[in-house]
Amino acid sequence: MRKYSFLWLILLSLQLRAGDFDGVKALAERRTPWLSQELVFEKLSIPGKEVFELQTRNGKLVISATGPNAAAVGLNWYLKYYCNRSLSHMGDNLSPVSPLPVVQTALRKEASSQYRYALNYCTYNYTMSFYDWKAWEHELDWMALNGINTMLVANGEEAVWQNVLRRIGYTQKEIDDYITGPAFNAWWLMGNIEGWGGPMPQSQIDSRKVLVQEMIARMQSLGIAPVMPGFYGMVPSSLKNKTSARIIPQGNWGAFTRPDILDPTDTAFSRIAGIFYEETKKLYGSNIHLFSGDPFHEGGITTGVDLAKAGVNIQKSMQQYFPGAIWVLQGWQDNPRKEMLAQVDKSTILVQELFGETTNNWEKRNGYEGTPFIWCMVNNFGERPGLYGKLQRYADETHRARTGTFGQYMKGVGIMPEGIDNNPVSYELLMELAWHQEHVNVDEWIKTYVKSRYGKSDEHLLQAWQLLLQTAYNSVPGYQEGPPENILCARPALEIKSVSSWGTLKKNYDTASFAAAVRLFTEAAPRFRNSETYLLDRINFSRQVLSNQADYAFAELVKAYNSKDSVSFDVAANSFLQLCTRLNNLLNIHPFYRLSTYQQQAWRAGNTSAEKENNLHNAMMLITYWGANNRKEDYLHEYAYKEWGGMMDTFYKKRWEIYFGYLRKLMKGAAVPPPDYFAWERDWVKTNERIK
Repeated sequence: MRKYSFLWLILLSLQLRAGDFDGVKALAERRTPWLSQELVFEKLSIPGKEVFELQTRNGKLVISATGPNAAAVGLNWYLKYYCNRSLSHMGDNLSPVSPLPVVQTALRKEASSQYRYALNYCTYNYTMSFYDWKAWEHELDWMALNGINTMLVANGEEAVWQNVLRRIGYTQKEIDDYITGPAFNAWWLMGNIEGWGGPMPQSQIDSRKVLVQEMIARMQSLGIAPVMPGFYGMVPSSLKNKTSARIIPQGNWGAFTRPDILDPTDTAFSRIAGIFYEETKKLYGSNIHLFSGDPFHEGGITTGVDLAKAGVNIQKSMQQYFPGAIWVLQGWQDNPRKEMLAQVDKSTILVQELFGETTNNWEKRNGYEGTPFIWCMVNNFGERPGLYGKLQRYADETHRARTGTFGQYMKGVGIMPEGIDNNPVSYELLMELAWHQEHVNVDEWIKTYVKSRYGKSDEHLLQAWQLLLQTAYNSVPGYQEGPPENILCARPALEIKSVSSWGTLKKNYDTASFAAAVRLFTEAAPRFRNSETYLLDRINFSRQVLSNQADYAFAELVKAYNSKDSVSFDVAANSFLQLCTRLNNLLNIHPFYRLSTYQQQAWRAGNTSAEKENNLHNAMMLITYWGANNRKEDYLHEYAYKEWGGMMDTFYKKRWEIYFGYLRKLMKGAAVPPPDYFAWERDWVKTNERIK
């Protein structure tokens, strides 16, 4: 146990280095100016613990805390549990409260998790590809308020790699061929692809570097430690033509050529790793204590690699340039390999149980063979829309892991969604669990969530949410990658099992009960006319009702076609298309659900015309066919599909109309080729690469 306390000491040192509470005071001024002048912050000194206390003294709310991160959680606790206020990825409820609630008896909360982690590499593209500083300010404020003290930073590595490659003799053209476009850097950094969506203009590489420097400075003031990409051997696939070092070709990731792996046991590894960490330090400073990097992510070739020695050497280089650094590894599929962990110093290793809503690898692998780990959930893949979250399982499994046989290795919790602009209840619950010692009953917890999300308690909303917990947010066992999907958004066919290659159309709940929940929720509308969070949720819940109805409409359409009943087919097809129209009209009510909002975000993020055009190209590819132009490897289409106003009609509905026209010709006995959706989708992207 003693050696693992080193991990905790690093986090405490980060809290101390963050100094006073100026960062949290500034946060309060940004988000709750009506409260900021009524706050007093005091320092608590409690070795080995993170604690906050709340109490009203002399007419002021006194937040006493061991550090800025705990203080931010204390501020959020007061907003949530006393003021019925909240900040989220889907609307804020932060209107002034007067008079301020009084905390008569001091409230004290202690963190049950040392690490409170956030973000997946994929989040940086499915959600954050085109974030500006204003968006990042909101994001980091949410992180701090919800107690995040370790966060992945993965959007400024282009500058690091550019400098590394220049130092080893690469030309600018060779560098451009390696670095991806702004919407695809996640899969580049994970060792899956190179170059796609690029080249990235130099002006954009420079601006992303500056943005990350701003992010790290703000994070430090809020007690959030950055987790930066480390060097694990990933190199351009072209490097094998330039060196005698042992380069292991990694083949393809679907249609994409993967970067290669420089064998970590080769003498050249430490040299290039040294260059990488030197450039990281030059750009982002020496105050970095956590590095992420997963060799052979989602496949890859390990033939001839001594994985045990490879793990030791990856860790050795990291420690040489950043002494005491922690190597963060994803517990995903076969990673981290047992062999890779066999000889490393486990006191500076942290494994993320990535897919905790489905897996329990932490248990099957005996606490990852005695390695510190955190329990994480993904909850969303590709930022595909849909209501989803195994809420009670989050509470059950985190408590079981913390108090069970392998509790000595359980060091915290984390949210690792591929896209985070969805299901705010999931992320808020999991992060609050880090401040509960007891086992949480979500049926009770949800009552406070309802009040803080919408500003006040309401019987209809409480009843609706109880039904939501029994339906869309239930904890049915079984494997499922994110929310159930909407057949309206599927590439047309008569037999459809899923919209994306790894998704599902199956709703593991009673859709009639869900519809009843939405009716109850809607009945509260007159009492929440000015609530943005209520409106966003009402649209979202209603969207799910229409999605569920589409399953039945599609079944009727297929039945009519198979019966060769053209009249019934026309009726069913029109009903199906009307659902597309109704959904499009519903989503257009609020900018959050509009395609144009996303397009404008991508456009504004560009500093030059070249950046703007490439941003839009990247953005539109990602949400449609994703990438590559190989018909034999076309399984990524719709992986990141979106239900957005302006897209339901011009993309999905239009695609179905083409298909229904094709089916009508077949019913009349015509010999016609099927629609070429592969080409049509790429044409649609080209048409929508301009701001109208």
